Amino acid sequence: MAAERKIKIALAGKPNSGKSSLFNKLTGLNQKIGNFPGVTVDKRTGMCQLSENLSAEIIDLPGTYSLYPRTLDEKVVAEVFADDNSMYYPDKVVLVADATNLKNCLLLLTQLIDLRLPTVLALNMVDLASKSGQSINVNNLEKLLDIPVVMINARNGTGIDQLKSILCSPQKPCDKIIYQPDPEIMPLVEKVKKQFKLNSDYKAYQFLQQADHLVFLSEAGRHFIRSLAKENNFFAYKYQGAETVKRYEFIQELLNKVIIRSSNDGWKKVSYGIDKVLTHKVWGYVIFFLVLFLIFQAIFAWAQIPMDFIDKTFAQLSSTLDNVFPSGPFFELISHGIVPGIGGIVIFIPQIAILFAFISVFEETGYMSRVVFLMDKIMRKFGLNGKSVVPLMSGWACAIPAIMATRTIENWKDRLITIFVTPFMSCSARLPVFTILVALIIPDTKIWGFFNYQGLVLMGLYLLGFVAAILSAFVMKLIIRVKERSYLIMEMPTYKMPKWSNVGYQIIEKTKAFVFEAGKIILAISIILYVLSSYGPAEVMSRAKESVQKEVANQNLTEAQIQDRIASYKLENSYAGRLGKTLEPLIKPLGYDWKIGIALVTSFAAREVFVGTIATIYSIGSSDDQVTIKQRLKSEVDPDTGKPRYTLAVGLSLLVFYTFAMQCMSTLAVVKRETKSWRWPLIQLSYMTTLAYVSALIVYQVLK
Repeated sequence: MAAERKIKIALAGKPNSGKSSLFNKLTGLNQKIGNFPGVTVDKRTGMCQLSENLSAEIIDLPGTYSLYPRTLDEKVVAEVFADDNSMYYPDKVVLVADATNLKNCLLLLTQLIDLRLPTVLALNMVDLASKSGQSINVNNLEKLLDIPVVMINARNGTGIDQLKSILCSPQKPCDKIIYQPDPEIMPLVEKVKKQFKLNSDYKAYQFLQQADHLVFLSEAGRHFIRSLAKENNFFAYKYQGAETVKRYEFIQELLNKVIIRSSNDGWKKVSYGIDKVLTHKVWGYVIFFLVLFLIFQAIFAWAQIPMDFIDKTFAQLSSTLDNVFPSGPFFELISHGIVPGIGGIVIFIPQIAILFAFISVFEETGYMSRVVFLMDKIMRKFGLNGKSVVPLMSGWACAIPAIMATRTIENWKDRLITIFVTPFMSCSARLPVFTILVALIIPDTKIWGFFNYQGLVLMGLYLLGFVAAILSAFVMKLIIRVKERSYLIMEMPTYKMPKWSNVGYQIIEKTKAFVFEAGKIILAISIILYVLSSYGPAEVMSRAKESVQKEVANQNLTEAQIQDRIASYKLENSYAGRLGKTLEPLIKPLGYDWKIGIALVTSFAAREVFVGTIATIYSIGSSDDQVTIKQRLKSEVDPDTGKPRYTLAVGLSLLVFYTFAMQCMSTLAVVKRETKSWRWPLIQLSYMTTLAYVSALIVYQVLK
């Protein structure tokens, strides 16, 4: 049997062309998400078996219209195609084009052809093209371009087998030259081509045009190009406009020859009709907030049964391990430290999956684009770019990719303000904190038999974060004075029924990333916290039993109750307890005790660690291993009042604190990376922490 060969295939195309659907269809669950080296740009790769002896690494590149980048995402695409030595340089490229909007997709294709990259044109959404009445002579298109052309529907798999067959076949670069650089700069092109040993005039021309953007070039290489350009008075932008005009002349001439029948707008009547309602200046907002209301109701109503099951399972697992393992610090670490800590994050998988499911459905159907358009009118009044809506909406999932999404905002002031306020949007890491506290202090009752009080409060917290974001943006708008104006320009995709397999991939991918990324932090924090909570000054810890027995000498307590008192005494005098006691004077005005103080400190690693910390702390202080997290919190008593620790005032104070507080080291690191300075993340941390503290203080003092 012949040895299996492996090749690299890049998927390229404009945004909303269906690249992600094709990527999912080719790779299934064999996907990995990371970043391109040196930049915070998402890199999605996956493996696909093309034939018995040939497999391919599929690279899903960010969407772009051409090789002339305006954003960081687009710069990555330009670099991948320019660097022959890159580990991501493809053996073949699949240019995914929207068959209903072919003209806007072909500019990038003509550039890839001139780069002499073996390219396959995949005409996607052929079902919609057919519905529109459009007819394309594919054979003629293939001959005129001199590259393979295949018609596909990435959503249902039509044409995928034919595409795989084409990718298996040997393919040489197209010999056609669509754009030849101007004769007056050809001597420069030849020198660059010779210096860097390039295989096409157009690639040498791109080196001349974008020397400063191509980070893989050595400083000596950049100096060579700059010197050459300066000596010959070469001005990059002088030739870009002429190139684009010539390429579109070629594209228009091509389409005149291959389009047998043009599409008519009648097929979009349904989309236009829906848009009249969903983007209406009144009803559009009403519907959007009703949709939000549905999401937060679902997060509580649908997730309750699986959450209760997970909570009880981890409580029983902790108890079982206690009975199975011999006594000793290592085994107690597992049963009382690691298991409760991990349980504190796994319990929220159902709610996080529901949140990502809704977001994915919005993107799949095209509704998310309408939300961006709708909210643009509001955003501008508060000093934000219309494009700021995408990062802010993404912030509901996670602030880190949301902040990275600001790279599409070209205006520096608008981008900076968006980065600054995005962490106010309540991300999925806050969701575990919100749901456990809301379930504690808000009764699980319904209005009119349907609307859940807990869902209403959760929605209110998300809206509170949004209000804080836009008000903070308005203040920054007044502080930062820049006259540059920006505009929202975007394509509105037609409405589609969601492809449920794509929704499934999104849920699994996002939930898995959340659990494993959070799991690493929680596991480390749980181990450290268990050690700090179990050990303290030897002299004090050794007197624990004696001190407790003196204290309860005249009380009729059972042996189990005495053991609980001893465990609580040790916890209070442990290193973690002493840390909490040190913080207690600072946080007591907010209604918090030293145990909550420990959770506040540990949750600076990541917000969701709060729940894992609370689970670990209360697990250490109890002799009953089968008690769930929620039950432990409900039974916690304030020793000063004798009443439950988690009252309405304390619970709402904590909820407001976590709504406004930054408390995520990863977010701070990304802000530093995106702004290239520690100034802005430190200002952001100080501002949000102060706002969180003052707001929580007011809430507690008013309600206590």
